[in-house]
Amino acid sequence: MGWMKDESGLERTKANYTPLTPLSWLQRAARVFPEHMAVVYGPHRKTYAEYYERVTRLASALTKLGVEPGDVVATLIPNLPTQAEAHFGVPACGGVLNTINTRLEADTVGYILDHGEAKVLLVDPQFLPMAAEAIERMFGPAPIVIEVADDHAGVHAHGHYMEYEALLDTGDADFEWIMPEDEWESIALNYTSGTTGRPKGVVYHHRGAYLNAMGQAISWRLQLHPRYLTIVPLFHCNGWCHTWLMPAYGGTVICCRDITAPAIFDAIADEGATHFGGAPIVLNALVNAPESERRAFDHVVEVFTAGAPPAPATLAKIEPMGFNVTQVYGLTETYGPATECTWAERWDNLEGDDRAAIKARQGVAMPIYQEITVVDENDHQIPMDGTTQGEIVMRGNGVMKGYLKNPEETAKAFKNGYFHSGDIAVQHPDSYIQIADRAKDIIISGGENISSVEVEGVLMGHPDVLLCAVVAKPDEKWGEVPCAFVELKDNHKTDEAALIAFAREKLAGFKTPKKVVFQELPKTSTGKIQKFELRKLARAM
Repeated sequence: MGWMKDESGLERTKANYTPLTPLSWLQRAARVFPEHMAVVYGPHRKTYAEYYERVTRLASALTKLGVEPGDVVATLIPNLPTQAEAHFGVPACGGVLNTINTRLEADTVGYILDHGEAKVLLVDPQFLPMAAEAIERMFGPAPIVIEVADDHAGVHAHGHYMEYEALLDTGDADFEWIMPEDEWESIALNYTSGTTGRPKGVVYHHRGAYLNAMGQAISWRLQLHPRYLTIVPLFHCNGWCHTWLMPAYGGTVICCRDITAPAIFDAIADEGATHFGGAPIVLNALVNAPESERRAFDHVVEVFTAGAPPAPATLAKIEPMGFNVTQVYGLTETYGPATECTWAERWDNLEGDDRAAIKARQGVAMPIYQEITVVDENDHQIPMDGTTQGEIVMRGNGVMKGYLKNPEETAKAFKNGYFHSGDIAVQHPDSYIQIADRAKDIIISGGENISSVEVEGVLMGHPDVLLCAVVAKPDEKWGEVPCAFVELKDNHKTDEAALIAFAREKLAGFKTPKKVVFQELPKTSTGKIQKFELRKLARAM
């Protein structure tokens, strides 16, 4: 199908085909933008020529440590230059990069190191005690540990292991990168933040990393020399592939160790940050930052937000501050963002809550996907009526290879030729997807389905509420009822009765929270609220 009658001599050759890989972007940037700033972090300022040389030395040094093509190199590092260098240096020696969540406990990190069979582990000194405990818990061979000091933040090396800069000194600047012969070769291994059982190892290939990054470039309206601020942890879906993408545009990666409102405002004002991604909790921090922590800036900052549907109240407040927010949606299994709430001209005249309500949608497939839609339990398309619920499924170049050493879970995830997300959504008549809930987050009260997202959206509109999460609380009469956990803004006060009354004005009676608990909410490293912890508290009430 699609072949011409006579295609003799029209074969794939080195001249007309090379495997897609984001490595090619840094090779090109070193030639095209050698003097342009590639990575900045305090006094650390490296041009593309310098960045390329450091990456090359890293690849060479890892090879000398015994890393062979297909071997895993793991990291436990915040959003620092070394983490960016590893994104290129590890695959440039044929290795597979495994960026580990720095907020995991030693037992899980030990499991990940074992399961992925890491040969080398690059560690920030802050996480070295945890890493040492994790290695003690391993059953297989321990990885070679390299310490990555962060003197700018006062996080100095312990001196127990070889240091990163000394490792680079052992590498050759003229090392020839080991480029993939097949774009299906693995580039990264990312472990899902499993809330039950052991995390699954999601495997990315070079083709997917290249295309996912390029798809976002279109979505994000990128132009030459963007200045990208690393808010999304680089251990989370490889920072949504943004670090791989930046050299394609001669962009500058602005590293940020501690994600706080002052740090973000400083990066925008002092370093000219033009783009960042972050969970709604980051937007909340900016909206609620006191004037003393804010900085003036005169350009629009493009923001991708994901991780949970942002409350319309938050979106309505942040855009006038100089941020253009695009809601995206994806999973570890999709290299990060897979859909975007692409803005349409028909919405240009919308303001306030109406505008924010559209922005809160997860949207449509990014350009690299063949299809992302919502299906029923038989994998048939649901009615696009904005009310019928189903599961988000997808197929295309941005879907993982599968789960490492887990063919059963891989087959289950890919049933009927779709990747099954486990996320419950509706589809509007214009095909835009809007998440209703994770399947496990739906509250079934007296036989009625209640979306925790809907209840949270209402509560977030209260002037005293900073953050909230709604989960099911067991109830003798109704089976379960909504229970709200609420974090208040500094120096703000309200009580349970007032919040319930506020919600009752906008929600049906059965959807209104029956219990409100005021406390700090447990969160993951990416700012997602850990509802499984709150469910435990609700069950114990």
